[in-house]
Amino acid sequence: MLLKLARIGDLPWTYDSVAHELGLSNSAVHRSVERATESKLFNRNRREVERASLQELLVHGVRYFFPPVWGGEARGLPTAWAAPPLSERLAQSDGNPPVWPLPGGKVRGIALKPLDPRVPDAVLHDRPLHELLALVDAIRIGAARERNLAAKELVARLKDQAA
Repeated sequence: MLLKLARIGDLPWTYDSVAHELGLSNSAVHRSVERATESKLFNRNRREVERASLQELLVHGVRYFFPPVWGGEARGLPTAWAAPPLSERLAQSDGNPPVWPLPGGKVRGIALKPLDPRVPDAVLHDRPLHELLALVDAIRIGAARERNLAAKELVARLKDQAA
């Protein structure tokens, strides 16, 4: 949810609009904003994401708070280095890429449980959000090279969207 709000930036938003775009209830978005405010990840008065704090959490903490949960072979949406922007910068191996399971997905790979079960549906029509979450997954599951590339790209994108 915070990545979605960071992506929205200064554009006007409502709990209802964010809930609709992410497939959440209004109350779930409200609770998430409350938790993020308590955690100093969101400033309610300015109605904006505390980007430096979010970057710190994602780059240094996501691997520990959201360890990967792998499944078997599945069809779904590519994530981590198998999805843009890293797929455009890294050579693909012959192995099965990590995917978020999604019925009717076009890529066959190894299932990686997303940060939230609604992620695959939420990113279907929001490519920038898909790319941000794929970068987060590269930080979660990647080796040092992938983690470093993903962290640099994530920080750059969050800064660009703040402008």
